[in-house]
Amino acid sequence: MELNALLAVPIALPSQPKAVALLMSELASPEPNLRRVNQVFCTDPAMAARLLEEANSPAFGSEGHIAGIPEALALLGLRQLRTLVASAPLGTTSRSVPGVNLQQFWRYSLRTAKLARSLAGIVHQNPLAAYTAGLLHALGELALHLADPERAQSINALIAPLELRRAKLEQRVMGYTYAHVSAGLARRWQLPPTVVDALQHHCAPFDNGVYEPLAGVLHLSAWRVRAGEAEMGERELAVSFPDEVGVALGLDIDMVLQQDPIDWAPRADPGDWV
Repeated sequence: MELNALLAVPIALPSQPKAVALLMSELASPEPNLRRVNQVFCTDPAMAARLLEEANSPAFGSEGHIAGIPEALALLGLRQLRTLVASAPLGTTSRSVPGVNLQQFWRYSLRTAKLARSLAGIVHQNPLAAYTAGLLHALGELALHLADPERAQSINALIAPLELRRAKLEQRVMGYTYAHVSAGLARRWQLPPTVVDALQHHCAPFDNGVYEPLAGVLHLSAWRVRAGEAEMGERELAVSFPDEVGVALGLDIDMVLQQDPIDWAPRADPGDWV
C-alpha cells in the first residue's frame, strides 16, 4: 500500500481505558480540575492527537499554531472536551491493534515525550512542541498496523515494532516508515509545521541536507527509550548511540543519559507516569 493510500484509510486510534475513565470522571464535575485534565491528556497519544486536531481546526482560527496540550485545553470548552473524551475509541484487548502491545506502546510514547521535553530545554527548542512530538511520533506505527495489517505483521516477523532497526526495515520494504505516516496524520490534523517536520524527519534528522533540531531531539529520545525497552546494557548503549545526531546538537551520550527522567527498573502502568 502506498503512503497516500494508507493515509486515506479510515482508522480509529485507540486510547487507554484508564485515561478515558479518569477524564470522564474529572470532566463530570461542574468545575473540573484543569491541571489534572491536562496531566491525563498528556499520557495518552491518541487522546492528545484528537485534542490538538480540534484545537487546530478552522473553528478556532488557529490552524497550524497550537503545539501544546495546555494551549489546546485553553481553547476548548467543557462541553467540547466531554464530547471528545466520550467518543474516544478504547484499546481494550490485545486485538485492538493486532501485532502491537498497547501497554508497551503507551509507556514508550510517554517516556519518549518526557525525555524529548528534557532534551529540548538543553538545546533551546520548544519543550511543549518536543513533548507533543514525542507523545505522537509513533502513532504512525498504530496506523500501519490498522490500515495494512498483513504487511505490518510480515515486518513484525523480522523486527518488533519498537526495535531500533524498525524504521530502516520499513523503509526498505515499503518505501516509507511509520514516521512518514505520523507526519501525514499530523499534517491532516493541521498541527504546527515544527511538529510535523519533527515527526517527518526524526528517523534521519540530518540526512540529505535536512537540519531539523527538534527532529534530532526526538531521534535521541526515541533511541534512549527503545534501548531501555530492550534492556540494553552500558556497552550496547554506547555502541548504538547515534553519534552523528548527538554531535549536530552538541549532546553526547552522557548528557542524554543524565537527562533521562526514567527509572527503568519497574515496568509501570502508563497511568503511573501522570
